[in-house]
Amino acid sequence: MTTTAPAPTTADVAPAVAKQPSVWRSLLRNRLAAVALVLLAVIVVCALFAPLIAPADPNAQNLLGRLQPPAWQSGGSTAHLLGTDQLGRDLLSRVVYGTRVSLLVGAGAALLAGVIGTTAGLATGYLGGWTDRVVMRVADVQLAFPAILLALAVVGFVGSGLGYVILVLGITGWVSYARVVRSEVLSLRTRDFITEARAIGVDDLTIMRRHLLPNVMAPLATIGTLHIAAAIVAEASLSYLGLGVPKETVTWGGMLADGQLYLGTSWWIAVFPGVALMLTSLAINILGDALRDVADPKAYRR
Repeated sequence: MTTTAPAPTTADVAPAVAKQPSVWRSLLRNRLAAVALVLLAVIVVCALFAPLIAPADPNAQNLLGRLQPPAWQSGGSTAHLLGTDQLGRDLLSRVVYGTRVSLLVGAGAALLAGVIGTTAGLATGYLGGWTDRVVMRVADVQLAFPAILLALAVVGFVGSGLGYVILVLGITGWVSYARVVRSEVLSLRTRDFITEARAIGVDDLTIMRRHLLPNVMAPLATIGTLHIAAAIVAEASLSYLGLGVPKETVTWGGMLADGQLYLGTSWWIAVFPGVALMLTSLAINILGDALRDVADPKAYRR
């Protein structure tokens, strides 16, 4: 009489699953990434609740109180912790409100570029042939132009505005997504699960959507995170040159442009938005590097 082995229970398989750390646990083990995550969370909270956090209207002018230094300097006031600018506007309120435009442009541009680049990468990597040749030659032509110069040319042609800035930065940033996704798909399309899906008659669109796309999400998350930081810096550069969002909208780049004439006498006008821009970009870049390490299987061997 033969007996069958009992089926494995949840208790039998649970320890094997628990050996692989989650993304959040891996990020929190990295102290630098944990600090960057906390800093980025603070920045996001400032963007979401700017009307509640900012002590004053960022565009309210008071010429009698112009160029007040920060509160800890002689002549400063606790009513304006970071001082005021050349028009008497509260600098802390403007820095807080500036997070809104920066994060909106960064996230919007990264999302648009990700959709365009991922679609192009999936199509070129899986279909190959003339589709691959045409799209990759267009990508090579775009890479021949510096991204910021291309953005300047397009914005100068179509005009300034928040929507235009997001559109331009999204269109000029799709190439990196497409090239990475294409390389991943080229290595995946010869795998057994793709061959078996073709053999049972699954159409190409379903294969790309259900089998290839989930397998390229890890590198996409890393590229998207780094592209957000690049888009924030690019938006600040455009606003600094007067080609970004309208002047009445508070941006860190616009604040840098306003403060460049006062660096010798009222340094705080340009320094504080510059520090906010630097910390935001640094936190996002550190988080992107940490996500890349988590997505790399070799990272778990440390």
